[in-house]
Amino acid sequence: MDITNFLLEALDEDIKDGDHSSLSCIEINAVSSANLLAKQDGVLAGLEIGLMVLKLVDTNFEISTNFKDGDKVAMGDIVMSLTGKVHSILKAERLFLNIIQRMSGIATYTNSLVAKIKDTNAIILDTRKTTPNFRYFEKLAVKIGGGQNHRMGLYDMIMLKDNHIDYAGGIQNAIQKANEYRNAKKLNLKIEVECRNLAELDEILAIGKIDRIMLDNFSSEDMKIAVDTIAGKYETEASGGINESNILEYAQTGVDFISIGALTHSYKSFDFSLKAT
Repeated sequence: MDITNFLLEALDEDIKDGDHSSLSCIEINAVSSANLLAKQDGVLAGLEIGLMVLKLVDTNFEISTNFKDGDKVAMGDIVMSLTGKVHSILKAERLFLNIIQRMSGIATYTNSLVAKIKDTNAIILDTRKTTPNFRYFEKLAVKIGGGQNHRMGLYDMIMLKDNHIDYAGGIQNAIQKANEYRNAKKLNLKIEVECRNLAELDEILAIGKIDRIMLDNFSSEDMKIAVDTIAGKYETEASGGINESNILEYAQTGVDFISIGALTHSYKSFDFSLKAT
């Protein structure tokens, strides 16, 4: 991803022909300082991207950071201080905060789920349920929070979900055609297939030729049966209906991965403020 170009476009979306609020009431060469304050407890993410925003707006900022991405911060912490032209501070403020608030919200939520299953071997994954054009940052935040990334997009894994299977004419056709395609194109891609019930699992195991099985919307009891049946022959992934209240019981089934779309579509933005000093 071209992060610099993305940030420049985001700045242009906000500023256009000028910050008329600042231009109307603040002297153009005024210099002052501001602190980035944490207003809750959680995991910091996006500060490195935020610093890029500041440098794109004004290379003359004097910046002092007290924390780094991945650090835990507490309410009242001064995460960062900066000094520079007031007009530059106010131009950068909203994009800077938007990125850090969203990424820290995702990292904090991810970290809370990771903590719940820390005594198991399960790994938490994100999904493609992301904000258009903001996926890179959201998936980076998941990693900062202690999770791992699933595929980045449609291009880096062959993932045969229910619609693919139905459109292809069934599980066997979908798996067979996917393997033929991968071989013909000489693609170094894993094949994952979605499984909707234990009967489909038997069919998938009889066919083989895949790398991972996604067990979708299984009860934790059936998940345990499925994982035991697969017996390590393929990677296993739990998906669907998993949340804070039941993630541990799913992790305790022995499943390898747990994918959670809510990491990037239902998180709460972290509360930061950039305050003049």
